[in-house]
Amino acid sequence: MGARSGVPVDEVLALVDAVLREAGLSRTAVRSLGTLDARAAEPGIAGAAALLGVPVRGFAAEELAAVSVPHPSARPLAATGTASVAEAAALLAAGAEPSADADAEPGVVPGAVVAPGMGEPVAPPARARAVLLVPKRKTRRVTCALAASVPVRSHEDAPGARLLPRTHGYIAGEPGSPPTIPTPHTTAAMDMHTHTDAHDLRHHGDAEVRDEKLIDLAVNVRTDTPPDWLRRRIADSLTGLAAYPDGRVARAAVAERHDLPPNRVLLTAGAAEAFVLLARALPARRPVVVHPQFTEPEAALRDAGHTVDRVLLREEDGFRLDPAAVPEDADLVVIGNPTNPTSVLHPTASIAALARPGRTLVVDEAFMDAVPGERESLAGRTDVPGLVVLRSLTKTWGLAGLRIGYVLAAPGTIADLERAQPLWPVSTPALVAAEACMSRAALAEAEHAAHRIGVERAHLLAGLAEFDEVRTVAGAEGPFVLVRIDGADAVRERLRSLGFAARRGDTFPGLDRNWLRLAVRDRATTNRFLQALDQALLMGG
Repeated sequence: MGARSGVPVDEVLALVDAVLREAGLSRTAVRSLGTLDARAAEPGIAGAAALLGVPVRGFAAEELAAVSVPHPSARPLAATGTASVAEAAALLAAGAEPSADADAEPGVVPGAVVAPGMGEPVAPPARARAVLLVPKRKTRRVTCALAASVPVRSHEDAPGARLLPRTHGYIAGEPGSPPTIPTPHTTAAMDMHTHTDAHDLRHHGDAEVRDEKLIDLAVNVRTDTPPDWLRRRIADSLTGLAAYPDGRVARAAVAERHDLPPNRVLLTAGAAEAFVLLARALPARRPVVVHPQFTEPEAALRDAGHTVDRVLLREEDGFRLDPAAVPEDADLVVIGNPTNPTSVLHPTASIAALARPGRTLVVDEAFMDAVPGERESLAGRTDVPGLVVLRSLTKTWGLAGLRIGYVLAAPGTIADLERAQPLWPVSTPALVAAEACMSRAALAEAEHAAHRIGVERAHLLAGLAEFDEVRTVAGAEGPFVLVRIDGADAVRERLRSLGFAARRGDTFPGLDRNWLRLAVRDRATTNRFLQALDQALLMGG
């Protein structure tokens, strides 16, 4: 424990209980409370220990100072010589009690203590090591975390007490941390702006990692993809490269997947080609793009000679859509769902309300297959006038280098877009991949991946919530989250120096230099990133 003088017992116990709940444990798991020896007799700590039925273990300041901690604070360092009393005390107490106890809860051995934070290696106990289960949690006057002594397996190199590797344990409750609950927002009126050249519409996340060995949180392609079975299907297709591509089978597979006739499907070289086709093939007197969102649609429209208006969704509204904000005379409207970079999933009814006779409504659903059940999708709908839905297979299946996507629209619109395509626009390997990704087994795998992304996103959001400097956009539903940090551009550079790439936000209309987009990664990568973010924020003072 770390506590200020005079803290009441109930505040100490409330934080202890909160930490134990994060770990999925009860009070019976606690074996001792570790703290600075000068605080061992503090009534709040001593009283909490008495109610828990455990001793208080006090450590000298020099003992605590010998433990390096990843969440240092200047105040305890100046007062005691250690950057986190409770972090260090937790690890020391856990490492000091390696003996087994038959009454301990499953997965917890004696030596489990409550005290805040995570640390680095400390003095080793025999055949056990101290592992931090819950990092620093705090109230106004108390700090607290959970550490345990775990046995060392015979094949491990060193029996010394230490933290979990940096790939584990930043957020408590592993393997499943509690999900975050989206916060509802009321949508107010939005501002209309004619475009300027202030935003680099051609900047994409891959530029953040190109030519550098960085851990990639800038690109939204799912990691560990393509799966082996898809790699084999693509590799097998190479024997047919002598023939011109024939997209009929893949087109039929996409149509069947969405319960549409093939004449409502157009295969494209990724969603990016579809934006170019739309800009070149469809007449538009007043195109409007709803921002912040993927910038390629506006870039393609501008390149085709269009003057583009913007509807800017506002942070104070949670970046949610108000259909009334789109001008009535807009004859082409583009919106993403879930929207990149905000990760907001707009209700189907809100988007369908944008449809008008004589208006083309383009919905970019490149990340919809990362949403469990693809709820709020308009793919397959034929009752919405002027609807054009774009899909990408590159994100979920790791095919960004292969370039494959498709358009779903009325037959006349598909015909117009197809006439604007060059001959054989999609390669044979990409066609094979498209067909393969429409199979029932592939769709089931994508659904499983979507659920897993939700779990990992909750873990990332829970970790980000620990930082007072970080504000996240609520209700994220995509495989990425949008965060606001004052001076995020400088934080991003510090993260690069620590080995992590994050997507800058200032290239998206409606955002500025204080925004970053972070891809959802596996728990191990997220834990390492959160530690790096902690360092990056500390480096900035």
